[in-house]
Amino acid sequence: MNALNKETAQMNTARTFRLDRSNAKFMGVCSGVANYFGWDVNLVRIGVVVATLLGVGSLIPIYLAIGLIAD
Repeated sequence: MNALNKETAQMNTARTFRLDRSNAKFMGVCSGVANYFGWDVNLVRIGVVVATLLGVGSLIPIYLAIGLIAD
């Protein structure tokens, strides 16, 4: 496999969404989102908590659905 194909294969596998159960606090959704977008997992967790406290009501069912459906 040449370098271009190897790099393309790494890019394709790095861009798939997976729950990160090894770095999970609850179901691994926040850590999976952070890995997918390349963000800090603590910022994602803080964002979820703040959005939930501010009344984004559909966030909890969406979070649970992602946790149950993904992987």
